[in-house]
Amino acid sequence: MAISRAALLVIRLHGLVFRWTGGRVGGRLGHLEQVLFTTTGRTTGHARTTPLAVTVVGDKLVLIASAGGADRDPGWYRNLVAHPDVVVQRGAVPRPMRARTAEGDERVELWAAAVANNPGYAGYQTKTTRPIPVVVCEPRDPGPK
Repeated sequence: MAISRAALLVIRLHGLVFRWTGGRVGGRLGHLEQVLFTTTGRTTGHARTTPLAVTVVGDKLVLIASAGGADRDPGWYRNLVAHPDVVVQRGAVPRPMRARTAEGDERVELWAAAVANNPGYAGYQTKTTRPIPVVVCEPRDPGPK
């Protein structure tokens, strides 16, 4: 299931409006909080920014790499696998973070929280045979001072 050109245009416009307004417009779609998620392109090395729904669980930002139930992982997910250092913008402030794929019991727990936040994810899982990745974003270690 490919994303239409119209959908790609809406996604790009959403990201621009979000960035221009510091998240005041586009920071929520319905009840779902949105973030701007910036990865490094796995082949180009260029910054790639995508607006995504986020589920907050404690101090973790959780993203679901559903691609609407497509049989292939979304590009942003393939990028973070290659380059896990990302930037996540909630509201006006972009934050450097490290992204990783949740596994085992953690994945089960975070998937349940994400589905409770957005029941559509459960439907996406029924459309594909691939396990939909659950991504955890945590602040990067600032290192020694």
